Amino acid sequence: MQIFVTGGAGFIGSAYVRALLQDEYAGAAGASVTVLDLLSYSGNRDNLPVSDPRLRFVQGDISDSDLLRELLPGHDAVVHFAAESHVDRSISGAMPFVTTNVLGTQALLDAARETGVGRFVHVSTDEVYGSIDEGSWTETWPLAPNSPYAASKAGSDLMALAAHRTHGMDVVVTRCSNNYGEYQFPEKVIPLFVTNLMDGKQIPLYGDGGNIRDWLHVSDHCRGIQAVLEKGRAGEVYNIGGGTELTNRELTERLLEACGAGWDMVRPVADRKGHDRRYSLDITKISEELGYAPQVTVEEGLAATVAWYRDNRAWWEPLKSRAGL
Repeated sequence: MQIFVTGGAGFIGSAYVRALLQDEYAGAAGASVTVLDLLSYSGNRDNLPVSDPRLRFVQGDISDSDLLRELLPGHDAVVHFAAESHVDRSISGAMPFVTTNVLGTQALLDAARETGVGRFVHVSTDEVYGSIDEGSWTETWPLAPNSPYAASKAGSDLMALAAHRTHGMDVVVTRCSNNYGEYQFPEKVIPLFVTNLMDGKQIPLYGDGGNIRDWLHVSDHCRGIQAVLEKGRAGEVYNIGGGTELTNRELTERLLEACGAGWDMVRPVADRKGHDRRYSLDITKISEELGYAPQVTVEEGLAATVAWYRDNRAWWEPLKSRAGL
């Protein structure tokens, strides 16, 4: 099997590629992988085992149609991670999110169809649903994104599904909850808080800290993606969640405890514009159809994540310095 992975040098994409190359998925044992990544600020070749003979790495843009038509022939599947993904950055400037997430996805869909690639897995986010006060979103819930990032991902979801309905492409969409784990760029909340605390710096907590998120370890997310790649139904959407909801305040408390710090290290900041109050995914569909279940508890996952950042300062310290974090 030959798998084409976009954004494979980023946090989630690289976790998926490493798992593939370590033959963690029986259905893809021995697979070869082509990674296409622009290596923008959050992409990092150090996230990948670049010397592995089964890996081909290409630095390039998913909007480069000529490059896509050169690279895609011969691949059995596309797994599309590449995206601008940080909400705060989208609030500061939305255009890169529209360019990459919507136009880039369309360029990739067109090239995959024209070159005869089979399955196309489009990796999306629960943020396309907006905010939910009670209950959990099913895959048929109306999309109501609130941030420019979420709106751009909703647009890309719709273009991917339209490719199935219009052209008969073998497209499947996944929507995940908040990911965490090793190799996550340190602008995101968990690595930012952990690395700040390790350096004796305060951590910023939005508003009253009452915003609720469902936390999903990146390895569980990747297992869900692989299940969808292997067995998901074309034209369908599958939610992938972790099953643990925490307020931002509860998450902060756990990270403070893990790092041996107190609440004096927390600095309240003004709430984010359009900040969604609660996310919650119903994962009945992927569980019943594909046998998915999260395996990493939040206690185990957070402990392992904190330990990884503690042991890998040489990885994250230059990234924070360059990003001015």
